[in-house]
Amino acid sequence: LGADNGFSVDHTEEPTDFTSENLANYDVVVWLSTTGDVLNSEQQAAFEEYIQSGGGYAGIHAASDTEYGWEWYGDLVGAYFAGHPANQDATVVVEDPAHPSTAHLPALWDRYDEWYSFGDNPRGDVHVLASLDEESYDPGGNAMGEDHPIAWCQDFDGGRAWYTGGGHTEASFAEPAFLEHILGGLQTAAGVVDADCTAGLDESYDKVALDEGTQNPMDLAPAPDGRTFYVERDGRVQIIQAGGGTVTAGTLDVTTVQEFGLVGIELDPDFSANGWVYLYYSPPGSPTDYVSRFTMDGDTLDVGSEEVVLEVPVQRDECCHAGGALQFDGQGNLYIATGDNTNPFASDGYTPIDERDGRSAWDAQGTSGNTNSLSGKVLRIHPEDDGTYTIPDG
Repeated sequence: LGADNGFSVDHTEEPTDFTSENLANYDVVVWLSTTGDVLNSEQQAAFEEYIQSGGGYAGIHAASDTEYGWEWYGDLVGAYFAGHPANQDATVVVEDPAHPSTAHLPALWDRYDEWYSFGDNPRGDVHVLASLDEESYDPGGNAMGEDHPIAWCQDFDGGRAWYTGGGHTEASFAEPAFLEHILGGLQTAAGVVDADCTAGLDESYDKVALDEGTQNPMDLAPAPDGRTFYVERDGRVQIIQAGGGTVTAGTLDVTTVQEFGLVGIELDPDFSANGWVYLYYSPPGSPTDYVSRFTMDGDTLDVGSEEVVLEVPVQRDECCHAGGALQFDGQGNLYIATGDNTNPFASDGYTPIDERDGRSAWDAQGTSGNTNSLSGKVLRIHPEDDGTYTIPDG
């Protein structure tokens, strides 16, 4: 890789090379399938100083099976090895398609290797680049479950760290995709190629309560001006102000029988200019849900501006499975997710099918199983300026 990409490589298995003076000559130090206790305390101190001075670390495979008694190193590598099954094919799920070590890979990367499980899940402390789909192979007795990171990076103690759990087999180092994976890791750990390793770290996020006085909030939509709109099922359209505090923009007359009410909100793609907001709600006295467009005037919902864009026939006699989430795509199409409007509780966990007289509310063949029904579907329409809609191609 060095010969092909313009950097020099020195190989050593001598721990005595780990001195402050010598390490200062390198942009990145690769721990290539090291195992066990490899450095004494003075050498460890020199390597810590090297990282703290802005150096780079790249760990490959058994680098996580190394220096179990050196806590600082455990934090640097990200996680310690716990066990592995026999070598086999597995599917690697690429979580970061932008990082130079994973940008070239398919979303699902099938390859053969020895697949490590780790004693602790490093997610939250490191930025996970790729994980394993444990359903794609037999993880054995050390299975980590649904969340099994296998490659990651982090900014650590003044320096940069990158690790991959792949690389046990000799064939790995003749595999072009794996070599490019390593190359991106080396270049970013060396600091010669930029990479963002802060995403996914717990410390990168703050949990801020916007409104702690909600009752039955159903959906929200952020506005470009910093306000956040959300709806309460009882019909209230709420606005969380950019500077804090919540006001009621307006209230629709709704029925809350069963699971119905005001359940969906979405702002028009050109909301900053037209003030249009779309609401999915259940008007009282009618077996029909509405997708309606309203106009916002500042922090006030103009209830009289309603344009009913779409009507969704429903039954309100029996619970359950109401719906109504709204979402625009980049082409101005509005997606509407409706509930199947069917009672599932008489089906003993099976698909709700009941063809007996008077049992239509228990029979999803009339809703989600019926292409002539709008219930139990993801619908797509293109709202027009006059309050009507067209159906997009496809």
